[in-house]
Amino acid sequence: MALLELKEVTKRFGGLIALNELALEVSRGEILGLIGPNGSGKTTAFNVITGFHQPESGMILFEEKDVTRLSPHVIANMGIIRTFQLASLFFDLTVLDNILIGLHRLTRIKIYDELLNTPACRYQKGEQLERAMEILELTELEPYKDALARNLSAGWRKTLAIGIALAAHPKLLLLDEPVCTLSPARVASIMKLIMKVRESGVTVMLIEHNMKAIMDFCDRIVVLNFGKKIADDTPRKVQQNREVIDAYLGV
Repeated sequence: MALLELKEVTKRFGGLIALNELALEVSRGEILGLIGPNGSGKTTAFNVITGFHQPESGMILFEEKDVTRLSPHVIANMGIIRTFQLASLFFDLTVLDNILIGLHRLTRIKIYDELLNTPACRYQKGEQLERAMEILELTELEPYKDALARNLSAGWRKTLAIGIALAAHPKLLLLDEPVCTLSPARVASIMKLIMKVRESGVTVMLIEHNMKAIMDFCDRIVVLNFGKKIADDTPRKVQQNREVIDAYLGV
């Protein structure tokens, strides 16, 4: 059973067809790469999956439930969490505080408990802090927990964005260019983190232009061009696909 399924999804912007009857599946526990030239529809696919854009036609199923017309916050509460190309960080807060804000979606603290600082409130805050420290350890951000997000390098900012997404307890994690423009060392570190995330039970779908990362770490790759799927196969077979080479890899 697919965790996520897009059935003949079409999205238009005026006269531009951004997605043209797109059909794809994401299986539980896999790392799926979504690649293609600029303007091929990759980010639009993420936007319709997460409810930021409504498709003109087609259906999106998550855990066999129709999520096509649901709002972004409802979809996030169901377990589909995404990052963005431009990391949505709170730059004037510490790394730890950024993670704690990410945990806010799961909080059960009532307003009066917060105002009165009740034992229940202190207990839940303790749980949140413990979970935040686990995420910092997983992402190797623990040494930077007291640093302001604005003072992190580009690579560590992308890592923090993943940490914030993990704080929302995703079932399906959508990563938009998590290693683009980074040094080889940071690319390797983040891709190893993505592997650990998958090992923890989270399914991962990522958009990325770093072909070495995509080919080395993805179980399967879907290739888009002009909003249409032109390939859906293993990395090795995608590399050998003539249509993909002509449209993207050979450029």
